[in-house]
Amino acid sequence: MRWKLLDAGPPASHAVVLASGDEAVELLGKFAREQRIEAASLSAIGAFERAVVGYFDWAKKDYKRIPVDEQVEVLSLLGDVAVGPDGKPALHIHAVLGRSDGSVVGGHLLEGQVRPTLEVIFVEPPAHLRKKKDPESGLALIALEQSP
Repeated sequence: MRWKLLDAGPPASHAVVLASGDEAVELLGKFAREQRIEAASLSAIGAFERAVVGYFDWAKKDYKRIPVDEQVEVLSLLGDVAVGPDGKPALHIHAVLGRSDGSVVGGHLLEGQVRPTLEVIFVEPPAHLRKKKDPESGLALIALEQSP
């Protein structure tokens, strides 16, 4: 993983470039924690050699894992960083992945093994976002009332 501060802001922006073999969710979370990014939006393009996306099953209050065991283009990767209930930066990322036949699969990005690259832009807004566990879904959702 390589990264560069593009603009100290506000809003601050960072470019993060992942390489073949990097696990995207793990390393992007590590980057957010190490850089103390408490609030940001992120977008990316690139490719994965395999991935796992998830569909939130409302009845089970958990993600149904959807393995993608093939090389795919990352057509769209969008997400945010907010402070989770544990006080640490938490990622929430959705991905649309393109298969070689032109079909797509998408969902909440649970895992993504990069090949050959993933180019990510983080943009930090001036205010921080806070998340709070939603009792109905069990998910950590942005709590505007707790955000300065």
